[in-house]
Amino acid sequence: MGGPSDPPDGVPEGAPGGGEDEYRSVVFDESFVRAARLQEYSAQERIGDHTPAVRRRPPLRHGLPRQALILVLLVALAFGTAVYMGLRNPSSGTVAEQPAEPLRMTVVPLAPQGPVPGAPDAEQLYANSPAAQFRVGAEGVPLPAASDTEHFSDEQVTNALTTARNYIVRSALDRDVLRGDAVRSVRVLLDPDQLEQFDASFDRPASDGRHAPTGWLVRFDGTRAEITDDDIRVRGSLRATENDSATLQVVADHTVVYPLRPAGDDRGEVSLFTVRRELHFHFDQENLRLHQARLVLSYVQAGPLSCTEDSASQLRPLLAGQTAGDGAPAGTDPYSTDSATGLCGTLASNAQPTS
Repeated sequence: MGGPSDPPDGVPEGAPGGGEDEYRSVVFDESFVRAARLQEYSAQERIGDHTPAVRRRPPLRHGLPRQALILVLLVALAFGTAVYMGLRNPSSGTVAEQPAEPLRMTVVPLAPQGPVPGAPDAEQLYANSPAAQFRVGAEGVPLPAASDTEHFSDEQVTNALTTARNYIVRSALDRDVLRGDAVRSVRVLLDPDQLEQFDASFDRPASDGRHAPTGWLVRFDGTRAEITDDDIRVRGSLRATENDSATLQVVADHTVVYPLRPAGDDRGEVSLFTVRRELHFHFDQENLRLHQARLVLSYVQAGPLSCTEDSASQLRPLLAGQTAGDGAPAGTDPYSTDSATGLCGTLASNAQPTS
């Protein structure tokens, strides 16, 4: 109800003294409303007093979090340590990178007890000699059956046996090698770490148990003897065993018989020359992959030869009708660490052809 002085129906809307005058001090203009920030309370916030209407989000951080930065630093440190250790010791733990051991070799000339038997052709000599049942050429170096070992597969064993066989055929049956005209076909089958010793043996031959060309291969003095067109006879064996977990060993033991006549004399009598070779080959994983071998031991017996002749560089056979004569092998110097013991044996009579 209005006051005594007000109209019965109250003050008309919009007239002075109306109801809006009472709230005129709190009326907001349009610019204030537009600039106002609206925030809606959550149910929980409406229940409690003095609670912020909206939870503020934490400011965004630029860059990597601390945990990620620490992880990156640890990875970088580990990588740097690995590189440093690799540079300090690049060959640690790798057997294949170890230097190959040098070849140890022994060449023993065998002197005949009488004149060397001869005949017009080799067939007659073969028929009356221990080589009568030997096979011809590479047929006398057959591959045995291969089986795996604890650390090497049967394929790897076959690979080793094949490489050893190739070495024997090239070093003892290749006529260019036998004449002293070639060495490369043998050289390519060796471990690269042995090539320096191999080359030094042919550049500077020595009877020191390390640098005798006849310890690596068979070759004759072409000014003294030549191989006839008859067959070379061979018999022997190949055997593979596991030397250790990283090394496969092949032992080759072969006897090779060569028909010889005097150099340049097509009508000269033929004689037989016998070479017994025991070779020890070592193979690691890298050798097997490259089909190469490390020849670590070579033991050679050859005759008929003279004990006074140097057999380190090349073999100088005694031919039909010749004798060894008197003489002893070259002297041994016990004060020299680079000299090998001078050795010479006697060729047994039953090792020679009979008439």
